[in-house]
Amino acid sequence: MRDLEVEVEAGGYHLNPDREFTRDLVRGLLANRERYGYISCPCRLASGDRDDDLDIICPCDYRDPDLADYGACYCALYVTADVERGKRAAAPVPERRPGPAERKRQREERALVGRAPGTLNYPVWRCRVCGYLCARNEPPETCPICRVSRDRFERFM
Repeated sequence: MRDLEVEVEAGGYHLNPDREFTRDLVRGLLANRERYGYISCPCRLASGDRDDDLDIICPCDYRDPDLADYGACYCALYVTADVERGKRAAAPVPERRPGPAERKRQREERALVGRAPGTLNYPVWRCRVCGYLCARNEPPETCPICRVSRDRFERFM
């Protein structure tokens, strides 16, 4: 468990401080790895089709927006620094994952976007300290490279 904490913290993230709850989630991730061959979120129903489940392989595609909006991800494995320190309670997180038909449409759209030069689905953020780039709606809470806070990011493109 300590190795996981070190790895997560090195990436600028925080685990839920309830150690038993976190252990249960990790057990679920490991069970899903045995079941499907990948560590899908234990709080969502995986299809067993890796391509269909790419968005819920931990860390899932919804983690960062969930952290920004609610202080925790959907399964509450990841939390913000304020939640970890007890300065704030995490809010209930609604399911962001679209249904199967919408996921299929999104996969097809991504395949097309990948072929169109200069087309981005998200803004690009640049850490002004180390130059780390990420494409997402909001900059990360902490830079995973140099560990500076979100306010040190600027819109790159």
